Amino acid sequence: MIESLINPKRLTKGPWKMFFIGLLYASLSLLLVRLFFGSDPVLSKYSGLLVVTFCVMFTLPFMYFLIKQEEKEDEVIEGFRDVWRVHKDAIYSFVWLFVGFVIAFSFWYILLQDSTLLNAQIETYCMINSPRNIEGCVSQYSIGQALNPTGAATSAARFLGILENNVYVMIFTLIFSLIFGAGAIFVLAWNATVIASAIGIFTNYKLAQIPMGLVRYMIHGIPEIGAYFVAALAGGILGTGVMRNGIKDKRFYHVLENVIILLFLAVIILIVSAVVEVYVTPLLH
Repeated sequence: MIESLINPKRLTKGPWKMFFIGLLYASLSLLLVRLFFGSDPVLSKYSGLLVVTFCVMFTLPFMYFLIKQEEKEDEVIEGFRDVWRVHKDAIYSFVWLFVGFVIAFSFWYILLQDSTLLNAQIETYCMINSPRNIEGCVSQYSIGQALNPTGAATSAARFLGILENNVYVMIFTLIFSLIFGAGAIFVLAWNATVIASAIGIFTNYKLAQIPMGLVRYMIHGIPEIGAYFVAALAGGILGTGVMRNGIKDKRFYHVLENVIILLFLAVIILIVSAVVEVYVTPLLH
């Protein structure tokens, strides 16, 4: 019912409209999980994954039709400028969708004060920031304690570590979208919920502090997730191109060339994002 109201062609001509779709889908996902599974003694333990699953189910129709539409245009264009001109609206649509996800997840997560809703995400956060004391970290942040600085790695080492992790996620997103064009939305929705949990921790679960939390994490999160969207688009286009034309058709080589351009762009964006995360984000306390 809900997905039938969304017209991808109409939304890509106004990418900012996807912000409100992101708000709606994320809000419904989190609230439905709380309503139907919040009191379940078994399923409530997996609330974090269920929230992502609901979000993916809502978003799949849009992702599928958008990627299919983008691949058709890739059969006749070539060169960086043409690739960007044709795909920029789709990329902007993905970014606006993601921003809507993060804001809605952050708002409801902090408002409801229910740490079980993003329990898997808090554990992921602790694995990154406190790998030697994951249980203690989860226990601390699940009840809304203030965020303390973690880690003593040098800036260069942290930059390389973040860049390596981001490239790994990008490759995973590419492979995931290549196997199932719209499937990369799982990776993207998951990242939105992880950032939302980090914002909850940073703000000490206070609604008034959400804007500062968004600034802190989105200043590098938007370009980073933009790179993942570019990789997801490239994988989806490549997979659809193979299915439509095979690997011997000359139109496929146009598609392959454009996919390589998109991946190169994604790597450049990830490098810029890592620089911002290491050298700019820590200045925002």
